Formats: sequence, structure tokens, C-alpha cells
Amino acid sequence: MESITNKKSNNSGLKAIIAILALLLLGSLWYVYKIKNDSKTVENVLISEKDAVLKDLMIQKDSLNAAISSNTTLSEELIAERDKIQQLMADVEKSKGDVASMSKFKTEAATLRSNVAVLMKQVDGLKRENAKLTVQRDSTAVVLGEARKYTDTLVDQNFKMANTIEKGSKLSVLNLQSSAVKQKGSGKQVSTDKASRADVLKISFMIAENQIAKSGDKTYYVQVIDSKSNVLGDKKTEMFGEKSLTYSFVTSVKYENKTVKVEKDLPVTDIQSGSYFVNIFDKAELVSKTSFTLK
Repeated sequence: MESITNKKSNNSGLKAIIAILALLLLGSLWYVYKIKNDSKTVENVLISEKDAVLKDLMIQKDSLNAAISSNTTLSEELIAERDKIQQLMADVEKSKGDVASMSKFKTEAATLRSNVAVLMKQVDGLKRENAKLTVQRDSTAVVLGEARKYTDTLVDQNFKMANTIEKGSKLSVLNLQSSAVKQKGSGKQVSTDKASRADVLKISFMIAENQIAKSGDKTYYVQVIDSKSNVLGDKKTEMFGEKSLTYSFVTSVKYENKTVKVEKDLPVTDIQSGSYFVNIFDKAELVSKTSFTLK
């Protein structure tokens, strides 16, 4: 009798073990299914993000191609930005679409989109300026025609024409950019946004093409001011009539009526964090300005 009781007890224990193992198996199968399902969901999201990035880059590329075809004076900058977009598109196409890569690509795409927006704004500005110059030239032609008909107004018309030409011949300073770098012993410069690391400030700007301006050497005075209103660099003062200008450095360029880029490095030491302001002067006239911040 006792043997029968033990046998029944053993059978009950075995059934309990089998039940537990069955539950564990079912749990394992459910977990594998969930992991697989979650992985598929993530994969679909990454594919969607990849397609969105490529679509965004294609839109920016098309905008640049349209601007390049208009033959503005910013063609070199537009082409350079388009090449960056094409390279990024190639990198996205080749990528496996992992989370880290897509995050990096989205950040780079956003930066390029911002750069393209700035360039397109400049292109629109140049188109408006060219349209104004065209109107001015047409107006000048009309004035000259009237001057031939009415000799009693010749002096007044010539005076107006001279003023129009003088305004149209003024040079435009565009795309003023400034940044801080760390100069390494090898001569390589590494960009930085930290004041403690910066030992060179890079300043660059473009003088726009103007066929009616006088060619020759052009001199610009560059003024860099820190957040405490201190002028960096040479700190020399020049008088222009009754006006004085304290500047950081002077740069000269040979202008031949074509777009020309001006670049200059300003060595600095022990500069502090804060906002920095860069002003470009043609004698005493402020022609361009920008600012940047160092941590």
C-alpha cells in the first residue's frame, strides 16, 4: 500500500515538472517572437528614416542645381555645397542603416540644409541687386536719349546719371565668415568653439563681381571686438576726415571686376569665452558684419 502511494506521489511530481517545463518553453517562444517583432519594427523605422534623409538631400541638391544654372557669382560655393550633398547621399546609400549611422546622417543633413538656406538667400539677394543694376542701366540710357533731345536739361541729366553710376559701382562684401581654430605644431588647424583652445581667428569674406566698378587694389579694415568691447589684433587707429577707426588688421586685394575671396588669420592669446563681433570697413563705412560665440 505504501509503495502504491509513493508511486502516485512520484507521478504527480513528474507531471508538475513537465507542466513547468512546458510553461518555460512557451515563455521562451513568446520572448523570441517579441524580440523578432521589435527588431522588424526598428528595421522598418530605420528604412523610413533613410528614405526621408535621401529625399531631403535630393531636394537640396535640386535647389542648388537650379541656382548654379543661373550663373551667379556664388557658383563656386554652390558647387562645393552640392558636392558635399552628393557625397553624403552616397554614404547614406552605402550604409547598413543602423541607429548610430542614421543619427549621424540626419545631423549632417540638417547642417547642409542650413548651409543651403543661407546660400539661397544670398543668391536671391544677388538676383535682386542685378535686377536693380539692370533697371539703373536702362534708366541711364533713357536719360541719355532725353539729353540729346533737350539740350537745356543736359547738365541736370548728366548729374543724375553720375550719381546712378556711383551707386551702382559700389562693391558688395558678401558671405562674411569667422571661426576659431587651434594651430598645431605641424601647421594643421583644428576648428574649436572653446576660447581656452583658440589661438587663431579665421576671417573670410567675398567681394562680389561688379563690371562697372573701378578695378585695382582695394583696402579693407577688419575690426574684431570681444564681449568686453576690446579690439583684438593691431589695435591701430586710422582717421578718415573727422571719423576715427580702431582696427584689428588691414587687408588689401587686387580687384579685377570679378568675384574674389579674401581670407586672413588673426593670431590671438588668452582670449575669454563670450561673443565676438567682426566688422568690415571700407575706410569709415561699415560694409559687412557678423558675430560668433566661444565657450
